[in-house]
Amino acid sequence: MWVYIVRRLIWTPILLLAVSFITFSLGRFGPGDPVQILMGQYSNPEAVERIRHQMGLDKPVLVQYGIYLKNTFRGDLGESYRYRGRDVGELISERIWVSAQLGMAAIFISLALGIPLGFFAALKQGTWLDTLTVSVTLVFVSVPVFLTAPGLLIIFSLWLDILPTHGWGGFFDTRIIMPALVLGVPGVAGLTRLTRASTLEVLTQDYVRTARAKGLRDLVINHRHILRNALIPIFTIVGLSLAGLVSGAFITEGIFGIPGIGRLAIESFFSRDYPVIMALGLIIAAAFVLANLIVDIGYRFIDPRIRY
Repeated sequence: MWVYIVRRLIWTPILLLAVSFITFSLGRFGPGDPVQILMGQYSNPEAVERIRHQMGLDKPVLVQYGIYLKNTFRGDLGESYRYRGRDVGELISERIWVSAQLGMAAIFISLALGIPLGFFAALKQGTWLDTLTVSVTLVFVSVPVFLTAPGLLIIFSLWLDILPTHGWGGFFDTRIIMPALVLGVPGVAGLTRLTRASTLEVLTQDYVRTARAKGLRDLVINHRHILRNALIPIFTIVGLSLAGLVSGAFITEGIFGIPGIGRLAIESFFSRDYPVIMALGLIIAAAFVLANLIVDIGYRFIDPRIRY
């Protein structure tokens, strides 16, 4: 397995190099001048050229890319165009942890509700409980975020007055409850359906029938033989969801006033803040590569039959 891990890690720099080149090219050849946007509509052309020279944007594209790679290898992600004087790495690090905490809370809600409901629906296949469980979860996923968030604000902040409306205070602060529900509840439907389908497939296997014939208790069969084998496709989805922790959720963060990476990404897109955009691209790509590797390694511990 170590050979497999090393081989996967060797490909990671090549993939990140390709992502950086694509992101850099899109930023340089895409519409919009970051200096012009930064200075506004009534800017002085001479001042625009002077600032463009200071930023190095008047150099050939390949030269700019070479300088960017050299600085990146040294750990320098550049200076933000929008937030002058702020290092990109510092700017991202203080916001990415906020989005990661919010994402972890949302994933916990999805897992805590989705897996048990899906497993319950599979065991009650064909009954009204099966239909009711799946239908209720689909109702929550069908409601868009821009309706769910105001609805929670009206209920818990305006009517009941038990939760704050906006801001951020960390993972154990009450201000995380509503945004975590907005992000986590829609994922319950997907996990419920996936768990139900995976469990139904496992229920038809011969080893489950053999376990019942041996007289094992239902609790042992459900935990050791059914649920554990049904977790493989679920583990894949959860692993990729962990990679999404670094991407943030700009709508939810905007509504609840959370200073996360999602809001920073949207601000950077509209202001053509290329250093921030490229850094986010690299970080998200690296997160997904590592998440895929962790998922592949985790398969071995869930199902010992899997070999690399």
